[in-house]
Amino acid sequence: MTADNTGRRRLQSLEKHLKTENSLLTDVVGSFRQLDRVSRQLGFFDREESHTGRIPWWPLISVLGIYSSGKSAFINHFLGYSLQATGNQALDDKFTVICFTGENRVRTLPGMALDADPRFPLYKISQAIEEVARGQSDHIDRYLQLRTCPSETLRGQILIDSPGFDADEQRSSTLRITDRIIDLSDLVLVFFDARHPESGSMPDTLKHLVGATINRRDANKFLYILNQIDNTARENNTEEVFAAWKRALAQQGLTTGCCFAVYNPELAVTITDDKTRARLENRRDTDLKAIYDRIDQVGVERAYRIIGLLKKTVQSIEHEVAPLLEVFVDRWRRTVLRLDALVFGGVLTLFLIVSIWAGYWEGLHLRLPFGRLLADYGFLRLGLILLLLLAAGYVHYRIRLQAAARVGRRLLGGINDPHLRRNYARAFRKNSHWWRSIFQRRPVGWGQQNRDILAKVFNNANDAIRNLNDTFANPSGESAAPVHAETTQPQTAGDGKKPADESGADVKRPPLALFSNE
Repeated sequence: MTADNTGRRRLQSLEKHLKTENSLLTDVVGSFRQLDRVSRQLGFFDREESHTGRIPWWPLISVLGIYSSGKSAFINHFLGYSLQATGNQALDDKFTVICFTGENRVRTLPGMALDADPRFPLYKISQAIEEVARGQSDHIDRYLQLRTCPSETLRGQILIDSPGFDADEQRSSTLRITDRIIDLSDLVLVFFDARHPESGSMPDTLKHLVGATINRRDANKFLYILNQIDNTARENNTEEVFAAWKRALAQQGLTTGCCFAVYNPELAVTITDDKTRARLENRRDTDLKAIYDRIDQVGVERAYRIIGLLKKTVQSIEHEVAPLLEVFVDRWRRTVLRLDALVFGGVLTLFLIVSIWAGYWEGLHLRLPFGRLLADYGFLRLGLILLLLLAAGYVHYRIRLQAAARVGRRLLGGINDPHLRRNYARAFRKNSHWWRSIFQRRPVGWGQQNRDILAKVFNNANDAIRNLNDTFANPSGESAAPVHAETTQPQTAGDGKKPADESGADVKRPPLALFSNE
């Protein structure tokens, strides 16, 4: 199967899923398909690459934190289903992507199921792992697994349960996956253990999950959760523990933010004092409801973010990719012409000097020693001319390659993202192929037709936003037809637990702008 057919089948599969999960986004896939064509014509994408492959299309909630902080127990409570193993020791050293299944059973699938399917987050994560841990991309199953769960709460969204953040000596590949997950997620729940709010492993966690995130544009998607606060009932010092934890966060720069204190009612320690128990239960229920309400909005936010990414992709092509290609073409042309002038001008000058010095010129006529031979044998003259032309063509070809490499290195030097560098390098090669005239000033594929396509896609994105507004924010008060995109997360019961048979959410958000994770 060709790369074109593979990409086409992936898009068709995605559109089929969105028709049932979120019909509002079906047309958005078609718009991304148009941007794919433009990117391929520019040379920025290969035949298999697609903008849709860089986007997780279902809401994504990631759960991060240190060992024994109660991440898995929280997930089980949220799902109303005993899915993840729990305990005080490290029970799983893999990132577990959890999605809904219609089967009445749980399945655990290998990491390749995620790496090869663009509908899931962490698509082609093996490439990112290879960049930081050479040779590890073939061992994707060491890092990832896909687990299915029949809980209706999970329908239409995806959870990611991480291994303890201090796992496996914080391998660079594990950190790369963690960063990728953070970029892709609509909501990031960062868990800490109230029993050890200032544990030895906490500074590393704070540095990576707090200090490195507070200045992000999407910093509001992080919720910091001090879990298992029921253990503070013995000393009745909940507020002191919470304050100490907040001070540790503040040392990393987090002075404001979404901070919660919760515990799992099913695993709670026995609290004998009625007042203490009532106070902790009230705080737990309030904070759990706030967390679940935030999860409830993920599906709607995802739809807006995907359309926002569509607009940002258009702007990136028009204002970043195309201008940089124009700079490359202009500098490459001028470099080739300058080197051609130096090389061929130098050869011609040398020839004239040598021939004049040797006395081969009589008046305005050049009389070479073998001139009579060339006059008698015309085929020799033709062969010599062809040989000279071939030699000149080869020299010009080498000059073009050298100029493209030199200009490309300079322009790529300021691009840190490896994937982005590869895309630009591919486009540079397409614009400096041997068949590309150095007198062509415009980049390959950058004509009025593609400019019109970008304008059309941008206008379609604005129309899609208005459609979402009509569904979710209709000032006129007129009733709108229900749309699959709306999330209806279960309400918390009095003990903070949700019924397991109520349904979940829908669509989710992509990594970034066009070519860098946000």
